[in-house]
Order: sequence, then C-alpha cells, then structure tokens
Amino acid sequence: MQTGVLRVLRATAASWWRHKELRRTGQTGQALQLERETVLRDLGYLRQAATLPNAHVICGEGGTFIHLGWTTVSTFAPIERVPLATLAVARGTPFIDIRPVTDVIAFANLPRVAWDGSVDPEPWGPGSSVSLTTYIDTVEGLGARILNDPRSHQSA
Repeated sequence: MQTGVLRVLRATAASWWRHKELRRTGQTGQALQLERETVLRDLGYLRQAATLPNAHVICGEGGTFIHLGWTTVSTFAPIERVPLATLAVARGTPFIDIRPVTDVIAFANLPRVAWDGSVDPEPWGPGSSVSLTTYIDTVEGLGARILNDPRSHQSA
C-alpha cells in the first residue's frame, strides 16, 4: 500500500471529533486503537472498490456515495471533502458526478446497478437492475460527468 494513501487515511481518522475528544480527555490509547480500526476498515473499502466489477463512486447534491456491492459508504459532503472517495477515484474506481443533472424525475426513475451480475430485461424502471456500463450510458444521457469510465476498457 502506498504511504501517501496511508498518510491520508491516518490523518482523516485522527481528525474525527470523537478521536480528538478522546485525546483531549487523556484517552490516547483508545483514540489510537479506534484510528487503527478506522484505517483498516477504510483500506478494506479501497480494496473492494478496486476489485469489485460494479463498484463506483457517485456524487450529487445529496452527498457522496461509494457503492461496494452490499456495502455503501456515504456522507452528506461533496467528494472534494471525502478523502476516502477521492482516494478510490484516484486509484481508478469509476466516478459518476450527477451534480450537473437537472432532470431529477428522470434520475429518480433510473434502474439500479446490479451487484450479482444478473440484469433485468428492458424496459427498465426504478426497481430494475442493469449493468454499471448501462447505468453510466443512461445517466450520462442526463448530463452526468464520468471519470474512470469502465466502458473505455471494454473491447469492441
């Protein structure tokens, strides 16, 4: 693991208000233990983001979400203030920026990304499952920006 990634994760964990409060009250050992657990958990998220075929990061007005199969890591902050999501994108996880999307009704009616590889036949609706590439095609048509586009890695 790159030392820069570990440095960011450690700094993020140390900046949490709960960990700061433990240090302030002299419970340094407990703060360090919680920070180690946080870093290990976040490293696990980064590994999943790098290995799961449908893992992606999505950012909208409601916050940032890292979708990792059955696990979703989320916060109300934009990606610029979420070091874990920023690291995942920097390491190649697809990023869908839906902040430019203006048609919220069409976006709300999009199908979800399938995690087990089984996709539903068309026509799709809000309860349907589609592949990540199909989801990206659809949301891009609504104005979303895509980074680390997995479609560019597929052979024609």
